[in-house]
Amino acid sequence: MEELVFPNGKKVYLLAKGRLANLVLSEGHPSEVMDMSFGLQSLMAEYIVNNQNSLNPGMIDVPTEIDDKVGYLKLKALEIHIDELTEDQYNYIHGFEEGT
Repeated sequence: MEELVFPNGKKVYLLAKGRLANLVLSEGHPSEVMDMSFGLQSLMAEYIVNNQNSLNPGMIDVPTEIDDKVGYLKLKALEIHIDELTEDQYNYIHGFEEGT
């Protein structure tokens, strides 16, 4: 981790020399996963731009709608159709209390 200090005094903490941390710090991911990661990143960038006036500095949780959209688009691209999630399935996917 590097700390960069700008002339105005603001600081940025740079991980992995600005490279994709999952590739530099680990073994990375196959393209079948990276496409979803890039999709999520682009939708979050759009979300941040559109909501910049109401967001606080710091980590921003991915809204469930965006997370779900990426998953459903991936399934659609693979021509996989799923039924509606049961409540248990939804809770498993969207929480850390069960499963992972």
